[in-house]
Amino acid sequence: MERYLAELNEAQKEAATTIDGPVLILAGAGTGKTKTITTRLAYLLSLGVDPRSTLTLTFTNKAAQEMRFRALGMIGVGAIYPPELFTFHKFGLLFLRFHIERLKRKSAFVIIDSDDKRRILKQICGEAIEPKVAASSISRYKNAIVSPEMALTQNDGFDPILKKRYEKLAEIYRRYDDYLEANNLVDFDDLLLLPYLIMRDAADLKESISKRYQFVMVDEYQDTNELQFQLLRQLCSEHNNLCVVGDDDQSIYGWRGANVRNILGFCDHFEAAKVVKLETNYRSTPEIIKAANELIGHNRVRYEKRLKGALGSGEAVRLKASNDESEEALFIANEAKRRINSGASPKNIAVLFRINALSRALEEGFAKARVPFRLVDSVGFYERAEIKDAIAYLRLAVNPDDDFSARRAMSKPRRGVGDQTQKRLSQAAADRQLTIMGLLENVSDGELETIAGKKAAQSLREFESAMRELSAGAHESAAKLIDRFESLIGLRRYYGEKEEIERALNLDELYGLARDFSASNDGAGLVEFLSESALASDQDAVGGEVVNLMTVHAAKGLEFDHVFVVGLEEGFFPLTGDTSDVEEERRLGYVAFTRAKKSLTLCSAQSRFFHGKREIMKKSRFLAEAGLTSGCLTLEGCPQFKKGDLVKHKLFGMGRVMDVAKSGKEHKLTINFGGARRDILSNFVERI
Repeated sequence: MERYLAELNEAQKEAATTIDGPVLILAGAGTGKTKTITTRLAYLLSLGVDPRSTLTLTFTNKAAQEMRFRALGMIGVGAIYPPELFTFHKFGLLFLRFHIERLKRKSAFVIIDSDDKRRILKQICGEAIEPKVAASSISRYKNAIVSPEMALTQNDGFDPILKKRYEKLAEIYRRYDDYLEANNLVDFDDLLLLPYLIMRDAADLKESISKRYQFVMVDEYQDTNELQFQLLRQLCSEHNNLCVVGDDDQSIYGWRGANVRNILGFCDHFEAAKVVKLETNYRSTPEIIKAANELIGHNRVRYEKRLKGALGSGEAVRLKASNDESEEALFIANEAKRRINSGASPKNIAVLFRINALSRALEEGFAKARVPFRLVDSVGFYERAEIKDAIAYLRLAVNPDDDFSARRAMSKPRRGVGDQTQKRLSQAAADRQLTIMGLLENVSDGELETIAGKKAAQSLREFESAMRELSAGAHESAAKLIDRFESLIGLRRYYGEKEEIERALNLDELYGLARDFSASNDGAGLVEFLSESALASDQDAVGGEVVNLMTVHAAKGLEFDHVFVVGLEEGFFPLTGDTSDVEEERRLGYVAFTRAKKSLTLCSAQSRFFHGKREIMKKSRFLAEAGLTSGCLTLEGCPQFKKGDLVKHKLFGMGRVMDVAKSGKEHKLTINFGGARRDILSNFVERI
């Protein structure tokens, strides 16, 4: 252990060896955060702490795997039990497998993804609300620990039209949750919300879990939301041994519920907390660090810290102004080609943009220059139609009550069961208080022909028979079940016969993943494989000998030798408008800059074709704020709050903003707290 501690600088060593009480490790970009916290974990175990009494939570599978690999390398092969190290959602999944029955639900639940969620909501919403809007609202409600009943109480005092809209959303939320429960499904937000609710209402279990995990660590704490914060409070209810690692300057997920106040207020939330700052950057050249420091220094709400470079001098940060997006794309593609011809690996080059719309010109430019590239965050592997078709069958084999998966499965391969037939089946099942599979098992051939028609009824009988055989083997290893699935259903054969080769090859990849997963996990079964695949993230696909084109959000946590940032114009980066937050935009810029190790090129265009017309652009204020150009465009930032926002006050609880008005340098909010209106300055509340 002394050898590993000797490899740390003084700040890192202090962070790694402080193990009692609450600890906040402020880890600037590239300051050896992962090395520090894995050493801290190994240090705990070297003191005799049982690995099973530690819990380390991360946000991505990639981070969890890297930390697990490093920690095990330090601990050595003699360790009987590995430390418990998961993503938040994996922890929630494992917790629910053991404890969801406390909610009177079955442990063989199935996790749905965002596409499944929208399809379910499309059935529920009708013409009332866009499914995408409803999905986003429901996610915000769940991550703010707002139930459908609570959502209904926040609408008093609004004008009738707005009140009616929020009431519709609350009703859709209720029906959606009822549907999930009836079909034994959970969405991603439930993986955190349900464990919180179980522990909130079961003091004995909360105490037991907290006593089990005596030392809790959290990576990327700046990205936690209200639900994750409250879940951590429960996990630490019997002790104060919580160590969080993060950087408020890299908090960039406010749009999906992350609350930067969690890290900014850590010392208020946990008494006698110790703060350790890691400020020595081992990733980037001094030139890149200087620009990043200058940029983020313009934010007002942050911990004071300044990165210091540990590497020697490198290339100056380069600015490139192009006439339009086509010229910009060709310049970047040719520069990437030049780097590759000089020995750089394509995978060590990245092009970052603030919004996806900027990727079109880049794709054309790279294709024209014949430079291999990958657009990260395009359609993910598990989002592809043929993969979702196969997953629907496998889910149904595990959970025959899953009507959502039954409807998808029975339509591929095509067997003459269209939308209208499915609607009649669903209605007949509801009339008999059965699931679709229950209906198929319990009606006579004559009844089924009456419901579905003669041809469809025959296909449905074959479908039912195949599913019955598939379900009978659901307890077997994932590898065996995959072989049986293809033998019974022939989905891969179906796409092959249609000469849809890419879809057939994708299914081959899925089958291979299932077999590898089973072999690597002692013959693990279908439930485990489905759970693991549901937790896969887009970042897991980054790699290979290609240049990566991605949004800045997708690049968080990654690093590249050479980075190009495009679209540095007002309105594109930073985004401006009623819902934008210039401080978060600046943090995004800081994240983009600090992905670069050796060279950073910042690109702007004089004009862009966007939303159907060509627009003349103004250079981003960020270029001046980073000290790279003279002058500075100063625009007053939009208020942090807008009408309709849910907010939280320490005394009055949760309410909804009804009006925003300027009051000196602050903003005065009119807030409805369950029917009572109050005028409160914005710095006394936080947005949920």
